[in-house]
Amino acid sequence: MKNLNSKTGILALMSAHCAGMVDIIALPIWIGVLISTYKFDSQQAGGLVTLFLFGATISSVILAPLFNRIPKKIIVCSSFFIASLCFFLISIKVDYIVLALLHLFGGFAVGAGLSLTHGMVGQSKNPHKLFSLLGTALGIFGIIFMGSSIFVTKTFGGNNLFIVISIIMFIASLTCFLFFPHLNHNHSLSIKHAIPKLRKHIWFCILGISLLSMTQAMTISFFDQIGEFRGFSREIISIALMIYVSVCIFPAPLAAFLQNKFNATTVICLGPVFQAIFALTITQTTNPLIYCITGGLMAFTILFTHIFAFGLLSKLDTSSRAVAATPAMLMFGSAIAPILSGSLVKYIGFEAIGYAACLLVFIQVCCFYYVRTKVQKSSILESSLNA
Repeated sequence: MKNLNSKTGILALMSAHCAGMVDIIALPIWIGVLISTYKFDSQQAGGLVTLFLFGATISSVILAPLFNRIPKKIIVCSSFFIASLCFFLISIKVDYIVLALLHLFGGFAVGAGLSLTHGMVGQSKNPHKLFSLLGTALGIFGIIFMGSSIFVTKTFGGNNLFIVISIIMFIASLTCFLFFPHLNHNHSLSIKHAIPKLRKHIWFCILGISLLSMTQAMTISFFDQIGEFRGFSREIISIALMIYVSVCIFPAPLAAFLQNKFNATTVICLGPVFQAIFALTITQTTNPLIYCITGGLMAFTILFTHIFAFGLLSKLDTSSRAVAATPAMLMFGSAIAPILSGSLVKYIGFEAIGYAACLLVFIQVCCFYYVRTKVQKSSILESSLNA
């Protein structure tokens, strides 16, 4: 088994991170395929993705508190293997109830693997830097995934998107089986002896991250459909999707470079404001150029903000339980988003997504501002965050 900070260990964490976070990249075409190929309405399609994300949330909530007590490698490997099987079966156009169960079980498996992966990152020498590295890998992976998925779905049919995801999950399972790292034994034991309760401001930070993810997922879930509704050509929408994933390369290295130059609490307070601006623009604009640009900026905002939030959490909670629950934070918000935005679209219209995003952003800012005030009162922590 490899050391946590070894090259092969980091490679395994990269593969698990990319597979576990595939929903962030795939969400726009995932919903689109369920509507166009499987012939579900917006609410039904959103409901299936919600079940996947709900499953991921539940497994992360269960495993995160147990992070220091359970075998990690076997759970991560088997989780991504099970997810691979679920996505392969989803590619077969079966009954809606069966698809719902497969989405739920697949999400549960992915959440388990991703939760333990992020917990391992939290135990590294520099969690902010390592998470930025994983984010860069996700950005590169996103370009390859989106390009290949658009080609595969156009050439062989929309259901083959899930074959692509199945292969990704299998590769992650195999890579983790070969190279997944281990924690320093003494460090793990020292954590087990004294694990304090999570403080109030940590829970507020967790809530803020969940809403950050929810705002992103609400807008991006129907990014493809918004383009069609505005009358943009498939070529324009495909370009917008490629811009969306291409932009994902830049937030992580930039966040790593700015780690000691920007205060994390400032970043998490300002990031959501840009989310609101871009969400409103995407849902209101009739200009294809603005549509393409703001989609990419939406992706940039959540990835950049979340890296600083992850680094902050790893310092606020040294047991890594909070960062191990990162999938729960992200997936909980994302889980509610597809069915909520699908219902808003069905009964009101796409513009309602932008207005709902503004409300969520207001709550986010309140949560993160509370965290900021608490952190500023602790001079020891503030100096460690390079304020």
